[in-house]
Amino acid sequence: MSAKCSFNNVVNGKQEQSRCSRYRLDVVRNLSAQGFIPGRDVNVTELEQEGCVDGWSYSKDIYQSTVVSEFDLVCSDEWKQPFTATVYFIGVLFGSFFSGQLSDRFGRKPVLFATMAVQTLFSFIRVFSTSWTMFTILLFFNGLGQMSNFVAALVLGAEILTGNVRVLYSSLGSCLGFAIGYMILPLAAYFLRDWKSLMLASSLSGLLYLPLVWFIPESPRWLLSQGKVEEAEAIVRKAAKWNKVKVPNIIFRDYSGDEKNAQPIEKANVLDLLRKSSMRTTTLIFCFVFFCSTTGYFGLSLNTAQLHANPYISCFISAAVEVPAYISSWLILHYLPRRPSVISSLLLGAMPLYLILLVPQSLPNLCIALEMFGKYAFTATFSLMFTYLTELYPTVLRNTAIGTCTTVSRVGSCIAPFVIKLNTYILYLPYIILSTLAVVAAIAAYFLPESFGKPLPETMTQMHKRERFKCQCTGK
Repeated sequence: MSAKCSFNNVVNGKQEQSRCSRYRLDVVRNLSAQGFIPGRDVNVTELEQEGCVDGWSYSKDIYQSTVVSEFDLVCSDEWKQPFTATVYFIGVLFGSFFSGQLSDRFGRKPVLFATMAVQTLFSFIRVFSTSWTMFTILLFFNGLGQMSNFVAALVLGAEILTGNVRVLYSSLGSCLGFAIGYMILPLAAYFLRDWKSLMLASSLSGLLYLPLVWFIPESPRWLLSQGKVEEAEAIVRKAAKWNKVKVPNIIFRDYSGDEKNAQPIEKANVLDLLRKSSMRTTTLIFCFVFFCSTTGYFGLSLNTAQLHANPYISCFISAAVEVPAYISSWLILHYLPRRPSVISSLLLGAMPLYLILLVPQSLPNLCIALEMFGKYAFTATFSLMFTYLTELYPTVLRNTAIGTCTTVSRVGSCIAPFVIKLNTYILYLPYIILSTLAVVAAIAAYFLPESFGKPLPETMTQMHKRERFKCQCTGK
């Protein structure tokens, strides 16, 4: 931003022109008419100042228009910039919470496509915003659908697929797709230099998913949990026909008409996550670990402006770091237990942020490298946690559990913009906060149960019990 009005300020020991204030023009004209010379006859620091009453002029070297320039989110309204991001994350928070319960009640597929429709619709309407208030309200509703469809798609794929294919989908299939979209974003923004064109292009891309309504089936596991055995069998038989696999006459014997062998239909809601001590402890730990890793991920993602002088390249680098992170998480999930993997990735995320405190300011590139390594670790943690959650909770609670943990994690994304702003008071304070949260989360993750190599639980009674901590010195 380049403001028309200015007066000299001292910032970090350097004299700069203010972008938000100027000397009162009538006073300056009067002194000039009297022949006074600034600095000799007049102490300019004592002159009365006023705001930029004539507005601002914005540089168009990089962007033709942005939300900031459209609604003048500068100077006294600069607080609206991080607040806008926070409102979006609050929408994601509410969407994650309610969509999880709706998905467990009405099915994975309808919630997936309903939330995709919400995201696409409100992204499109946002192009026509006439005020910051309107833009922010629409952004909230856009957030309702964003994370909701991601979680619904993650659970749907995890329940349809099995074995190594499920691990591949949960890590690379869903998360790598996000990273590729993330990398495409700066490329699209480079050619579409105004915010309305970029938002229109991103919203219309949601229409590409419409044909998938006829190809993606409902989760057979969810159908069985609701007693819809015939529908589940029809989906499995169709899949077997595609893969040229012969299936028995009765596929789900435990759900057949034999009352002795048939499993009862189990109903559950969000309160079941807290009723039993083992599930309550697991849920609370997951919520805390998710909160800490999300705060670290978004804190470092929002702090990418320093990566390169060109913001498009900065955004691309930040996105590209996620690709090796997701590939690493896939390999880890394929070969290693979940609990030590999550602990290690959290500690790897904290270590470089602590090391930044020791790097002299004359080596900015080293700081950037350490920060990107931290983001790499937090991104890997994200992917590991989603798969870990999917494997631990039963079908009747799986989406509710992921939605609840994601909801709590979004508190971290809501405060992340303000955590980064703390560097205006103490330069390294954001790094200290993010790294300390990661260390505490790693300690908490030690008390989670293991799920590696175990089948997905169908009912709450099948859910893996929390393993009690054993002190090596006492054997208790």
